[in-house]
Amino acid sequence: MAPTRRILITGGTGFVGSHVAALLADGPNAANAPRLRLLVHHRPTTPDDTGRVEVRRGSLTDPRSLRGVCDGVDTVLHLASLIGGSPADCAAVNDAGTGALLEEAARAGVERIVQLGTTAVYRDEPHTGAREGEPVLGPSSPTSVSRLAGEERVLAAGGVVLRPHLVYGPGDVWVVPALVDFLTAFPRWIDGGRARTSLIGVHDLARAVAALSLRPELPRGQVLHAARPEPVPVRDLVGAVCRELRLPLPEGEVSLARAAALTGADRDPLVRRRLSLLAVDHWYDSSRLWQLLDMAPLDDFARDFAVGAAWYRSLLSRRTDGELFSTR
Repeated sequence: MAPTRRILITGGTGFVGSHVAALLADGPNAANAPRLRLLVHHRPTTPDDTGRVEVRRGSLTDPRSLRGVCDGVDTVLHLASLIGGSPADCAAVNDAGTGALLEEAARAGVERIVQLGTTAVYRDEPHTGAREGEPVLGPSSPTSVSRLAGEERVLAAGGVVLRPHLVYGPGDVWVVPALVDFLTAFPRWIDGGRARTSLIGVHDLARAVAALSLRPELPRGQVLHAARPEPVPVRDLVGAVCRELRLPLPEGEVSLARAAALTGADRDPLVRRRLSLLAVDHWYDSSRLWQLLDMAPLDDFARDFAVGAAWYRSLLSRRTDGELFSTR
């Protein structure tokens, strides 16, 4: 019988991490199920009745709190990150915090590291079926700058970095909420919604992370794009969001240049970035990941999005005055 795997998950109560932890903890074969250790900072955890999940309190910004967190572990899933905040706060968590975690992993002799990264580390320009290593690095926000620095630490240590583009599904308070905010403020099709984008549902992303953690061997020092195999036209994305959240579709069409002028994108980097995501191709070749794992997303985009739409409807119903949701 193969030895029981012991896996540390940072961000194990967060958006992606909670889905990964649930998949690993609820495996059908209890005898061979991995033992999990969740590094938790603030969020409460659900009591575990299986005996497979251990909770450790600690913070990536406090190296002393990480002492011993990797002892007895064979794989680290580094899924925690700070999105938004000051440049100093982002650097403390995403860069220096990743460094502190890697130092503790090295002290404990752990070499298997998988990190959840982001395609936001690339320069914002058209990406059409880009493979790993092809896009030029050029993060534009404090979050992305610091996340790239953390990714580079992981790669230098021989770890694997998964880079999704846009992740949707239950728990998402960034991607679809920001899209709803934008459509509410600017309900127009930009260039007909013809741009294509890379998407992945959180459940499929969690399946990929969990599968990687259980592989006998991991590719060392490599980046893997994590996205649905086929890009999704923005028109289909917007259509699904409006249909499932019972919102009106955009009316009329404007060019990207006209949309930039009307929204003040020249004066606001966040608006400029959102316009780019809606009107410029941002899709990535993820075939290496799916071939490595010998798996694929479970459903097509429209059906997959519909399954998790109740989460967004509930979030929308709790909106307050001002911006609808927290965004990047």
